[in-house]
Amino acid sequence: MTALPVTVSANAARRIAAILAAEPVPTMLRLAVTGGGCSGYSYNFALDETRLDDDVLVQEGDASILIDPVSLDFLAGSEIDFTDDLMGQAFKVNNPNATSSCGCGTSFSV
Repeated sequence: MTALPVTVSANAARRIAAILAAEPVPTMLRLAVTGGGCSGYSYNFALDETRLDDDVLVQEGDASILIDPVSLDFLAGSEIDFTDDLMGQAFKVNNPNATSSCGCGTSFSV
């Protein structure tokens, strides 16, 4: 069995599955890295019904995450997590490739 390029924590898998359960099938969560943000690159989460031929599908239980190949270069070895604390609820990407990130954790640099 080959290791997944991106892993999903149990908390994130539960939250993604709950979000997707309320959507028409076959909706998946798309994680993309785009230019911009206060640190150079931003993480973008969106719902998507279409898996492109070159997308990587990361499946954890009922959670389905799509990642395009360009974004995957920035995300290799990362973990998608979901936090629920006094600051609020949010998906968080624990990215070993990021050399710095902004205070809110939605943008990073490499």
